[in-house]
Amino acid sequence: HETIADARNADVLIYVNGALVPRDEAKVSVFDSGFVLGDGVWEGVRLHNQKIAFLDQHFDRLYEGALAIGMDIGMTRGELAAALYRTVEANAMESDVHIRLMVTRGVKSTPHQDPRLTIGAATVVIIAEHGKYERTEMGQTLYPRYEWFKRVVKVFEDSGRSVPVFNDKHLSTTWERCAEMV
Repeated sequence: HETIADARNADVLIYVNGALVPRDEAKVSVFDSGFVLGDGVWEGVRLHNQKIAFLDQHFDRLYEGALAIGMDIGMTRGELAAALYRTVEANAMESDVHIRLMVTRGVKSTPHQDPRLTIGAATVVIIAEHGKYERTEMGQTLYPRYEWFKRVVKVFEDSGRSVPVFNDKHLSTTWERCAEMV
């Protein structure tokens, strides 16, 4: 889809770890694990008529992703939903809004991969922007790749084989074989 530019986005407030700050002042540490390693989870959601579309499904995927990488989001679903709505309300947004929710493992004491080097809680950032989109494809499911992944996992489980891990060096070949089976 194509994004239609909206001048109101220049002045949006961004949620950063509980604070709403002007867009130009929103910052995270260069030692944040999301910046250093890409270590985190995110969701892109839409606000329509003051309601976030498919919020439960988005939260299912977000929390499953965090669990898969052993990361504590540090907020309940209710607290995270309240933060999302707080952000859009602070920006007087009601519809045609894209919200990017990002959660990283948090700030690290040093830029190494070991998650034990994380100091403090997860970093939570919510960016809500006005944005109408021109649809270019119709009829897609909410999570086409995610639904495909769940089918692949089921094939492995049903066959009694263990599900491959993401750092498997043969992963692309494994997924190609799975795609032929589903």
